[in-house]
Amino acid sequence: MGEQLWLQQSLADDLHLSQSEVSESLSRSKYAGLLNASGKKVNLLNLLELIEHGVKYIFPQRPGAIVRGITTAHSAPPLKDKIVSEEIYVWPYARGNAQGQSIEPLYKTVPIAVASNPELHKALALIDAIRVGKVREQQLAVQLVKQQLQNAK
Repeated sequence: MGEQLWLQQSLADDLHLSQSEVSESLSRSKYAGLLNASGKKVNLLNLLELIEHGVKYIFPQRPGAIVRGITTAHSAPPLKDKIVSEEIYVWPYARGNAQGQSIEPLYKTVPIAVASNPELHKALALIDAIRVGKVREQQLAVQLVKQQLQNAK
């Protein structure tokens, strides 16, 4: 969200979460050092370390059955134009416009949240590339996440 002011309720609405889920997540993130003491500023180095080295262990995933859904990982922007693959990965979603191997999203409301937020879709697709991609895809995704975080300052 960059420097935009935000409230927990607006964040909850944008992410299709309850306000209490957002509150609990912000508290855990402060405790873990991912947010500063005010809970309004991201500690970018800590977040990047978690994404680069931890997310594939905390949220492991292997591609599953062929389903309808929304593209993710290397099958979605921004990696779609950089990685050539016959495999298509999707978050299961009945209103999705693609068919491919299912990848469980980080949270059940991800497909709904990204349907109206292309920047969130790109960010979470990069996270999935780190979770399920091959080494080259993971490295490229980490580079792009670093760029996104630098641009968000």
